[in-house]
Amino acid sequence: MTNQAFSAVGAGAGYRSTPKKAAVASLVGSALEWYDFFLYGTAAALIIGPLFFPSSDSVTGTLEAFVTFAVGFAARPIGGLIFGHFGDRLGRKKMLVITLMMMGISTALIGALPTHAQAGVIAPILLVLVRIVQGMAVGGEWGGSVLLIAEHSPHRRGFFTSFSQVGIMLGFVLSAGMFALFNQLPHHAFMSWGWRVPFLVSILLTVGGLAIRMKIEETPEFKVLQAGGQTHRYPVVEALRTQPKQIAITIGARMAENGGSYIFLVFAIAYGKHVGMDATTLLIAAIVGNLVEMATVVLWGSLSDTLGRRPIYLIGAIGVVVWAFPFFALIQTGETLNLYIALLVALGVCHGAMIGSQPTMFAELFRKDVRYSGMAIGHEVAAVIAGGIAPLIATALLAKYDTYWPIAIYLAILGLITVTAVAVAPETLSARRHGQQTDDDLAKTSQAVGIDS
Repeated sequence: MTNQAFSAVGAGAGYRSTPKKAAVASLVGSALEWYDFFLYGTAAALIIGPLFFPSSDSVTGTLEAFVTFAVGFAARPIGGLIFGHFGDRLGRKKMLVITLMMMGISTALIGALPTHAQAGVIAPILLVLVRIVQGMAVGGEWGGSVLLIAEHSPHRRGFFTSFSQVGIMLGFVLSAGMFALFNQLPHHAFMSWGWRVPFLVSILLTVGGLAIRMKIEETPEFKVLQAGGQTHRYPVVEALRTQPKQIAITIGARMAENGGSYIFLVFAIAYGKHVGMDATTLLIAAIVGNLVEMATVVLWGSLSDTLGRRPIYLIGAIGVVVWAFPFFALIQTGETLNLYIALLVALGVCHGAMIGSQPTMFAELFRKDVRYSGMAIGHEVAAVIAGGIAPLIATALLAKYDTYWPIAIYLAILGLITVTAVAVAPETLSARRHGQQTDDDLAKTSQAVGIDS
């Protein structure tokens, strides 16, 4: 490291950063950010159709609601490009503060929007505009929250980075729990004002999240890059030019993970309603499934530190292919026990293995100078072509065929794409072990100048 780098990084002397502190800051911020994003997914499955598209029948109204859900995903690559660019130039922390503010404000605005009955066609237009802001915010969130932990964690990186994913699931639990709570209101009260409260609460949660996220320091690895003059003027262009294979692997690896997650959670609620199950039962089952996954994802992340990133990821991807048909067959029965079995295997094993190993695998795929940009591009492009349209495609297939078989085939295809992508990916754990001396040197250097990484 250059004398300039020593001097600039040394300016932060006295700050004691730990992987645990970074994990807590990332987890809390991610939970609040994804609470906001998942909140809309739950609302799309339950109430957006009748409130904003009341002229349609139930299936068509749900389809139209999922179109607005997909709009948020379409905006995610834009957010990924913008925040990836500035995250690699100015730092991870600054971008995470901005994304959290954007998400909190836009989510609260949804709770204040007029419905179709109150404003006519203006209502869905405003809804789409706010969804675009939400999508841009979450597009810049994931890569930064992962790097906040990964670049503070030279050791046990798989274990620590898995907590960023726990934040995502906690966000879903909070959003589904809020809807399950207010869904206990009389139907008229829930549809007139009760649905708004979970959205409006977002602004209070955002203030708390900002207080925690503002206290964390910039990552040691980025400080070294910045102080050494190793940042790029156009990091997104540099990532596309020099690491296209890594971006392609990232996109492919997310097809089953992201597409599967929104089928397992968002569409499963709509499908459960379609076969006659109670909305509260579906929400509680989804909450329980996520609580179980919150524990298993840390286990999978920890295992990736010993067995490797790729083997763990493949367990989940192959599981999606195998479980696609049993998942829907169990829900089709309308039995509560079968619903729980379907969700617990899908989330705790299939999805959990993928997202448990994903953060550190993706972070290690990319060079440090273009990590935020490369991860954001791959992660958010996949979000559009996998997660964003998955509930829409699944609902369209249900409307056309009135059976789960085409949807299960679609899910299995997503799984096969991910199996292929991960199979051709390098094992980043072994590469990291070969280069461990470099990581140890960075850690020692950072500690010497006042950063305990």
